[in-house]
Amino acid sequence: MVFIKVASVKDLEAGGIRGVESGDKEIVVANLDGKYYAIGNRCTHMGCMLSDGTLKEESIACPCHGSVFELKTGNVVKGPAKKPESVFQVKVEGDQVLVNI
Repeated sequence: MVFIKVASVKDLEAGGIRGVESGDKEIVVANLDGKYYAIGNRCTHMGCMLSDGTLKEESIACPCHGSVFELKTGNVVKGPAKKPESVFQVKVEGDQVLVNI
């Protein structure tokens, strides 16, 4: 397992989202009331950046066509997307938010 730093806790406040890239991976990281989640950042429908979208409770909505993905599982909550997002393990060490790529 390789964990990379994607943010510091103070940079990703509750309700915040951030897009990050590492190698060929594009990831969106979200802070839901102090718990951090990471899924693929490219919508599986047409490839729009989910990090440009909006949080809706425990999901993120794509800004292009409105697909909604659950942040905990990557599952599609609302289409037009049909394929789920990849899910990445997140951990916090000290004040650093790390994602397993």
